[in-house]
Amino acid sequence: MRTVLVTGPGGAGRTTAAAATALAAAREGRRVLLLTADRGPAPEAVLGTALPAPKPGDAALWGPPAEAAPGLHAARIATGEHFQDRARDLQERGASLFDLLGATPLDPEELTELPGAEPLALLTALRAAHEERAWDLLVADMPPLHATVRLLGLPEQLRRYLRRLLPAERQAARALRPMLAQLAGVPMPAQRLYETAERWEAELAAVQDVLEEDGTTVRLVAEPGPLAVAELRLARAALALQGCRVDALVANRLLPGADGGSSPAAPGDPWLAGLVAEQLDARKTLHEEFLTDGVTVCELPHLGRAPRGAHDLAELSLAARSTTIGGGNGSAGGVGVIPGGGLTDELDGWQGTGSADGDRTVEDRLATDGVLLWRLPLPGARRDELDLLRRGDELIVGIGPFRRVLPLPSALRRCTVSGAGLRDGALCVRFTPDPDLWPRPA
Repeated sequence: MRTVLVTGPGGAGRTTAAAATALAAAREGRRVLLLTADRGPAPEAVLGTALPAPKPGDAALWGPPAEAAPGLHAARIATGEHFQDRARDLQERGASLFDLLGATPLDPEELTELPGAEPLALLTALRAAHEERAWDLLVADMPPLHATVRLLGLPEQLRRYLRRLLPAERQAARALRPMLAQLAGVPMPAQRLYETAERWEAELAAVQDVLEEDGTTVRLVAEPGPLAVAELRLARAALALQGCRVDALVANRLLPGADGGSSPAAPGDPWLAGLVAEQLDARKTLHEEFLTDGVTVCELPHLGRAPRGAHDLAELSLAARSTTIGGGNGSAGGVGVIPGGGLTDELDGWQGTGSADGDRTVEDRLATDGVLLWRLPLPGARRDELDLLRRGDELIVGIGPFRRVLPLPSALRRCTVSGAGLRDGALCVRFTPDPDLWPRPA
């Protein structure tokens, strides 16, 4: 099963690009599910069909998927219902603790959704769609770009917090807890706490497995412009830090003439000419930065109107042009990003290349330079945006506002950090063996 997570700067048209991708794949005979957490009118307007909500009392993460086109089903994630279901479950599991504290549980009508509920619902929905095994392709209409970067790192982050705050090795005297519970007359709160933590750990691990699968990729959508170039550059480096693979950049709403080939619709209009020139400049920069690293750039034209319904989506997918590392343009309606052309992927021939985590290597330079070199691919990163901090057996890497805690490979744990540099789109950290910890030759 292929999973494509579509995101981009706010207002870039990521919902439209996600729907066009899903429709193009469905027209090639794929079974496609399009999921969105957007509760506004945009998804229904773009698809031209209503997205039913779950029935009252239904524990489903989304309502019955609507058939937007043959082979294409779409659904809206029920964020509020997911929050209420989790809150009820937490109250039931913590009933004994509430009794000990003399607290009164909340009534069902009081369980209104809190900020931050949407990311957890979206992650849970991705896992549930994979467990169904009913689709060839899952296309997820994700939140705006920076929110998505943080969301994709959330499972690993939360699992780390759980391990630090409730380490399994500290469940001392666990065998005595049932006996203590009988003496006290109520279940021991600590036991409930660790049981809940174990369940959360298992759920987060399952979500992380989905995000790290070879068939899961991120597709960036942007309207070419100077602000989009800067935002994409930072987010692309942050995605690489999180171990996420970018399969394509969709340059959306290109004006006539901004594709480098056709002539402007109104050549005598200086206002339009200024916009076209701005898009051309940004398009050139994006091509240089993304194509160099083998990321396909797919271009969608501006239709002169907001896309509405399957007819407009089909027009977009047929007009899509893709440029690959070789510089060639894909024909209209081509088979896709892998190996090239159009909006969809050739699912039968797709072979994942592994996550960006797998590209991190330790190079042995002890004989020549006396160091070990840890290479962390961070395409698009700028030197002034990087932060590094060694903490025990971990390296904390920061790119702008984004952070990730990376466990050091075993060999590097016996070394000290002696320097770092950014070269050819990779952060190279130098480690010098600690004489007190490094094995000495006999």
